[in-house]
Amino acid sequence: MAALNESLAGSVSPNTSVLVDDVSISFKVNLKSKEQEKTNLFGFSKKENYLIDAVKGVSFSAEKGEVVGVIGTNGSGKSTLMRAVAGLEMPTSGNVYATAKPVLLSIGASLIRELSGDKNILLGCLAMGMSLDEARAIHPKIVEFSGLGESIGLPMRTYSSGMSARLRFSITTAVPREILIVDEALAVGDADFRTKSAARIQQLKEAAGTVFIVSHSMKEIVSNCTRVLWLNKGDLMADGDPKGVIGEYREFRNPK
Repeated sequence: MAALNESLAGSVSPNTSVLVDDVSISFKVNLKSKEQEKTNLFGFSKKENYLIDAVKGVSFSAEKGEVVGVIGTNGSGKSTLMRAVAGLEMPTSGNVYATAKPVLLSIGASLIRELSGDKNILLGCLAMGMSLDEARAIHPKIVEFSGLGESIGLPMRTYSSGMSARLRFSITTAVPREILIVDEALAVGDADFRTKSAARIQQLKEAAGTVFIVSHSMKEIVSNCTRVLWLNKGDLMADGDPKGVIGEYREFRNPK
């Protein structure tokens, strides 16, 4: 991921916060056929390399104040593309530019299981660039938003997956983000927490941040997003109004 510098910014909208320029991402995997599973004279099995094209020449830009939904079936390249936007995955070709470092909030994001929720809050805040005094000052608000109550003092290994995801969301969104990526993290918790999460996303949007939401919940996408990207097998199939793109997506999946 590169900075959206002044020379490049001159060719895009002044409100652009993320520019994805013809990005492709491929992975090499080793697969064995039944025949290849037979070992040779030296006791080694033969392997053949296959190239998986996870993202294929995707281009788009996102502006400040937008909430961009990213939809598609499993294996469509959604999370891989967002990892590239966050600077966690290097494109095979093409480039990603951003005005600030995007923060990726994912259900799979790791917290330290042996430490308490309390200590994970402090570590998470420090990792996001806060001072220890700032982390301690915002700590009560994070605990309150998470709704974990007395469980906040217990080791994370005692938490359910939903409790852990609620704490991640509460930490990551505690302060405004210029660019935030939420990957399947709004679908956790009870109805009250999902309502609180949607309100927090709205606050981030109003603070002129750019938010990406990866989800399989079309209701969630329509409720929260101003625009939708639809990916299918690595290709960007559509980019536009949420209801229109979701309609195309549903027709594609369930042709008449």
